[in-house]
Amino acid sequence: MKVLVLNCGSSSIKYKLFDMISGEVMAQGGIEKIGLPGAFLKLTDKDGKKVVLEKEIPGHKEGIEFILSILTDKTYGCIKEYNEIDAVGHRVVHGGEKFASSVKIDQDVINKVVECSDLAPLHNPANLKGIDAMEALIPGIPQVAVFDTAFHQTMPAKAYMYGLPYEMYTKYGVRRYGFHGTSHRYVSRRACEILGVPYEEQKIITAHVGNGGSIAAVDHGKCVDTSMGLTPVEGLLMGTRCGDVDAGALSFIMDKEGLDGHGLSDLINKKSGVAGLVGGSSDMRDLENAVAAGDERAIMTLDVYNYRIKKYIGAYAAAMGGCDILVWTGGVGENQWATRRVVCENMEYMGMKIDVEKNEGMRGEEMVISTPDSKVTIIVVPTDEEYMIAADTMDILGK
Repeated sequence: MKVLVLNCGSSSIKYKLFDMISGEVMAQGGIEKIGLPGAFLKLTDKDGKKVVLEKEIPGHKEGIEFILSILTDKTYGCIKEYNEIDAVGHRVVHGGEKFASSVKIDQDVINKVVECSDLAPLHNPANLKGIDAMEALIPGIPQVAVFDTAFHQTMPAKAYMYGLPYEMYTKYGVRRYGFHGTSHRYVSRRACEILGVPYEEQKIITAHVGNGGSIAAVDHGKCVDTSMGLTPVEGLLMGTRCGDVDAGALSFIMDKEGLDGHGLSDLINKKSGVAGLVGGSSDMRDLENAVAAGDERAIMTLDVYNYRIKKYIGAYAAAMGGCDILVWTGGVGENQWATRRVVCENMEYMGMKIDVEKNEGMRGEEMVISTPDSKVTIIVVPTDEEYMIAADTMDILGK
């Protein structure tokens, strides 16, 4: 069974084609700048080299058509015809309270995703464009929606409710939903597979840390809390998102700067976080280089970034009454060993001891980085959201 996984953004499409029998990634790549000048498709060829193909791509349908033409291309392709693709799995960002698991897409599902679009106006409409494009290009092909929010639907009300008038919840669905759910689900389960322990008996904290970042508390196989909220802005300091901030500070800034809702959204989503604090790049590698050069503002920014992660780990250990496993994943979690060290230092009081030598320099591998006598197992697990989407697709269609 060959499953195509699509992640459609407002001006981008990422894809991977899996052979689910062998587990092989047959093809992968992505399109950027849909509807803009200079659009291109970047792929990894059969020899592992990066290839960039420029083309005018006015919309998502044309983008997916371009992807399918590359998959069947004599030079770059891996299949002969479109109909060799058995199914398509889509990342859908927001399922609200309507979806607690992945589902086969039908008109009812599409209608409900549309209803959730107010909660993710930049993402859900783009996800729907990908679904519509596949139906137009390969009519009748089975499609599955895998939701970023679904894994977090097991949170109790005490974790997801805000201290706002209750009508804000009943009228508009204002509550904590959380994101990166597919990643948190994958790495929490994968960590238990690696360690040979039963998933349903562990207290796990998963740290998906990168340009976007979130922490989740997974208690006996169920998510009980997560750091992102109604939107992906809440929680950790991120590349360009502010994370936790006093709502009163935002109304104060709106008055002082004369901002409307759109202006405020732009401020907290695109101009804040690491980029806003350091006054430059949101790339954590650039931040680390500035820290190494002794830049005081960069040092302060990295301190804020690391401290916020440490604080959430401590909070979720308290919420679960302990922690058995801490999982690091995401671009920073998998590769930035200095952040892992700083966050895990001085956590011996809760039974957490990092092996500094194992951790130092370790990037992108599945590896236990805690000491043998640590009560909390600290492990790095590279995430694979696309495989999780493909696996869900296969499971649902096989039922």
